[in-house]
Amino acid sequence: MDSKSQVDTPRAVEIEFRNVSLSFDEKPVLIDVNFKLESREMIFITGLSGSGKSVLLHLAMGLLKPDEGQIFISEREIEGLDESELLAIRGGLMGMVFQEDSLFSGLSVYDNVAYRLEEHGWAEKDIERAVREVLQFVGLEGEEEKVPEELSGGMKRRVEIARALIGWPSIMLFDEPTLSLDPIVAHQILDLIIRARDVNNISSLYVTKKMDELPYLATNRAISDEQGTAFVVRRAQSRGEMPKSKVIVLDAGRIAFTGSVEEFQNSSLPTIKQLRDADNGTRLSDFYIADPWDKSRKPKEEIL
Repeated sequence: MDSKSQVDTPRAVEIEFRNVSLSFDEKPVLIDVNFKLESREMIFITGLSGSGKSVLLHLAMGLLKPDEGQIFISEREIEGLDESELLAIRGGLMGMVFQEDSLFSGLSVYDNVAYRLEEHGWAEKDIERAVREVLQFVGLEGEEEKVPEELSGGMKRRVEIARALIGWPSIMLFDEPTLSLDPIVAHQILDLIIRARDVNNISSLYVTKKMDELPYLATNRAISDEQGTAFVVRRAQSRGEMPKSKVIVLDAGRIAFTGSVEEFQNSSLPTIKQLRDADNGTRLSDFYIADPWDKSRKPKEEIL
């Protein structure tokens, strides 16, 4: 299929919020939120601390219920689903990488990654195949028996991403996945997210306050070579279609802006200017390295 037909073909809606509002102790957290996440689209959700970003992701997962409005996952309204139906959606359609460390400290890498499939009754041989596949994808083959305390911060984050990606869900939710990582490791995690998104046609909601991540994720893409190895193609080298993306800015629980990354970068809205001014100034371009997931080279353990 050529790029023109991809653009012209209507895309399915993976997540939809219709007039969603939520309050905690009578304090509004989200107010009349409306948006659609289409198939193979990445939506960046940003805003100052306390604007409702993480709460929005928890609503999308069905971990919270709105006071008003409707939420649809793959055209199914989740308000009317029981807990077993919600678990089936989380186990089959969705994966989430939380902001905080969420690994089970007493379980090995293998068992942490396999946990979700075990909870949903997968056969042991299918679990083993899926775990091996996803650990190879994130570059952690051979680390199956280690426990979290034996891993670096970057390796822990890759285990969390592997656990979210296992079974290859069609929807991924990321809650500031590079928040506590140094710039080099953060760069590597972003490339991993790009590979997962493009090679597996994943739709995603990506929460971040790091402004430099928006153009990086929006303008770089991943492709597979003839051997099936996926690698990231920088914008200057790419002649194909760029990933479909947009930015949503939350301000005190309301959507203050929706538009492209370029429109976001050029916006004069006070909320967006405040976000840009609050950025820590770290530039991914200052830490450019070759794609660390390229199987032709072995990542240096000391930086992972």
